[in-house]
Amino acid sequence: MKQSIFSSEPHRGWLPWAWLAPIIGVLLIALPGLPFDILLEELGLVDASGEPSSAAGFCVFLLVPFAAMATATWLWIRFVERRELSTVGLTGTARLRKYLSGLGIGIAMMVAATVSVWLLGGFRAEDVFPAFHSPAALFWIAALLACFVVQAGVEEFIFRGWLLSAVTRRWNLTAGFVAATVAFTFVHLSRHIPLQDVVMTATFSLFACAWSWRAKSIWGVMGWHAGWNWIGGTGFDVPITGLEVHLPALLVRLVPEGSAVLNGGAAGPESSVLTTGMLAVATLALLLLPRRSDNDSRPSHEEE
Repeated sequence: MKQSIFSSEPHRGWLPWAWLAPIIGVLLIALPGLPFDILLEELGLVDASGEPSSAAGFCVFLLVPFAAMATATWLWIRFVERRELSTVGLTGTARLRKYLSGLGIGIAMMVAATVSVWLLGGFRAEDVFPAFHSPAALFWIAALLACFVVQAGVEEFIFRGWLLSAVTRRWNLTAGFVAATVAFTFVHLSRHIPLQDVVMTATFSLFACAWSWRAKSIWGVMGWHAGWNWIGGTGFDVPITGLEVHLPALLVRLVPEGSAVLNGGAAGPESSVLTTGMLAVATLALLLLPRRSDNDSRPSHEEE
């Protein structure tokens, strides 16, 4: 008995073995994106370490390589596995509502985590609404929302859509969670990355997997991921996944103080122990609380 978590439509091509799928996933990220990473560095839009050098560079960084990754993954799904996009989570009704709900939840969760760290002494506030003094900053903040929609959507499409569903079909749901989390964590590794950042990234992926499984689509978690990244990067003048957007804060400018365990250090508040704990609790809630049965949530098992 094999499983499908989004749609029971069969695949008509070759589905990779469970152990091979994460490797293919990493290649679908690395190979299409690498030429554009080199090009962006040549154009001065990112520095030698791959970090965007300006708000405009950050926008291009979020758009061009990720569009290439999405295209490569779609070609794989369409011509190698020969299955419909509904089988990778782009399915269900009320898609815009689910996406916008996820967007709002992502913003709220990141704000709650960052404010909690602030209240516990991990940050010092220095300015309120500084971005509103600059129309150009507000323009780039709005542009970054659209760009994070693309970047987050592509990551969810690849990891929680394609990879999670492929391994689940080949083996089972637990294997799907593990494969998607291992691959997602691997592509976010860098030299000398602190252990707390690795733990946060893995917990982040488990949360997104649990959301996708519970919702039987990736629309909501795509919105959640976009909202989380956008407000995390623009709201407080702190890094998001270790990257600076080079803009004044939309809400409050916060300056780190004290232990990196509390404020997340160079990675920003999403790597705080409080944020990781919040995501872990939310993951358990998604996995353990009873799921509502409705027309948009059909049985997830199929004979293949």
